[in-house]
Amino acid sequence: MAPPPPPPPPPPTEFYNGFRSNVTTAAPSPTASTFNLNLGISLNVEPVDNLPESRVLIIMTGGTICMQRSENGYVPATGFLDNALRPRPSFNDGSPPKPVPVVMEDGKVEMMDTLRTPPSKYSRRVRFVGLEFNPLLDSSSINAKGWVKIAKTIERNYQLFDSFVILHGTDSLAYTSSALSFMINNLGKPVILTGSQAPMSELHNDATDNLLGSLIIAGHYMIPEVCLFFNHKLFRGNRATKTNAHDFAAFSSPNHPALAKVGISTTVNWGFVRRPSRISPFSVQTDFETSHVACLRVFPGILPQMVRGVLQLPGLRGLILETFGAGNAPEDAELTDALRDGIERGIVVVNVTQCQVGTVSPLYASATALARAGVVFGLDMTTEAALTKLSCLLANPTLSAPEIRKLMSRSMRGELTEQSEIHFSHPNAELPPALSSLSALGYAIQDQNLDDIRIIIKESNQFLLNQFDYSGNTPLHIAAISPGLGILREFLSQGASVHLRNRDGRTPLFLAADAGKLENVRLLKESGAHLHAEESEMATMLKKRAAAAGEEVKRTCWDLAGA
Repeated sequence: MAPPPPPPPPPPTEFYNGFRSNVTTAAPSPTASTFNLNLGISLNVEPVDNLPESRVLIIMTGGTICMQRSENGYVPATGFLDNALRPRPSFNDGSPPKPVPVVMEDGKVEMMDTLRTPPSKYSRRVRFVGLEFNPLLDSSSINAKGWVKIAKTIERNYQLFDSFVILHGTDSLAYTSSALSFMINNLGKPVILTGSQAPMSELHNDATDNLLGSLIIAGHYMIPEVCLFFNHKLFRGNRATKTNAHDFAAFSSPNHPALAKVGISTTVNWGFVRRPSRISPFSVQTDFETSHVACLRVFPGILPQMVRGVLQLPGLRGLILETFGAGNAPEDAELTDALRDGIERGIVVVNVTQCQVGTVSPLYASATALARAGVVFGLDMTTEAALTKLSCLLANPTLSAPEIRKLMSRSMRGELTEQSEIHFSHPNAELPPALSSLSALGYAIQDQNLDDIRIIIKESNQFLLNQFDYSGNTPLHIAAISPGLGILREFLSQGASVHLRNRDGRTPLFLAADAGKLENVRLLKESGAHLHAEESEMATMLKKRAAAAGEEVKRTCWDLAGA
């Protein structure tokens, strides 16, 4: 008699925050109800198979990842999507190349063929399209104009895609990721930069893992930050720096933990993920220039004349000073006077450490002397982050030099650790289960009880506002169709994503418009919400139906929503 077949593999126990998360529970009993939460808790024994496709725009700027061999060494190669990705089964499931609209540099919309990945272990497919810069940019020659070009490409296509992956050379990758983090305001979707040490055209390369890992995160996880992905790790873009020119582990984030790690399973450190906290739409700062900022590395025996010479450069408005250890420089009165003279003329001087790990602090007298001269403590910022942040602030005509000095020591995009921050923890506190928290939150929304909502959110050990309940909705989806604006405004100010789609593929904005909640629609639009590309056709049909039925409020809702 043949032995019985082996039992099926256990179901995935990691459900994602908007798509998946990383908290697991014990396997449910045979009598347990079958439903899932995007809380990190799986209560079912069936994988989700009806998740909407993610749509990702790959912006190819150039770099080693896109190169091929030539007689003169590696050279940029066009046609990356067709030549490098289409033949690879991990990037192409062989489905029809469903065209999607892409807005080009001249503002014209072109329908471009897509590729689609096979289903991930979480039963989600990622559909992506590639937009190649012409000409491809050399990363060692990129400047602010290149950063503006990338930012504008994202801006033009922001409402058409769920997330963005940028292919870029590694030499200046940390500068670009830092710059974009400060240029982009109120980001509500993932922007991930990646590249490789060896081209994808080589048999032995890191390009495949870097690009596939970037697509997995971009297509599955709502991490609304500018990030850098390399060697299976996702870093905050303005915390990363290149530390190895030869190894596949080329980048590190010395002063901040990685946001995620891709392995057999993907682990996201949700506690470190930043979310928008202002009710304001997505925008891009394009008046960005680095030519008025210099960087000077302090060394033993540096002459005050050298410092004075740099500070007297025509048009100089900012200086990044790389000092020893915890922010120390030679105890030289003439050198300090040179810095003070420059600062009094309006030049902003920022002190960052030459060390990879650590922070600038008033631990030693030499660092304190610099501070008394007006030098700003850059704390634990990387040089790349300090230079691009200062450039971005100096481009803002509404900010004075004293205001910029204050902002350089404050966290704007998670680029530094503020020394004044104090975190209290209660390790013995008994936190309610995630399911109970979500259920209680749903009832509190129904009752319009804002006080209870705040208590539930405060006591939960999860970020509940981007989690999905048993019906497939986030708290923001529920609040979007509820009366009153107080709860909706509260959720938006705490970082709830306006771009997550529920089990039916609907955004909160779609639900609010369909329910005729005009003020809710206005507030969501003010927060940067827009209809997903896959909702547009249905929204247009519902708008026409409302007009034909004389439902003026609902027709106005669809108009405002963008139908």
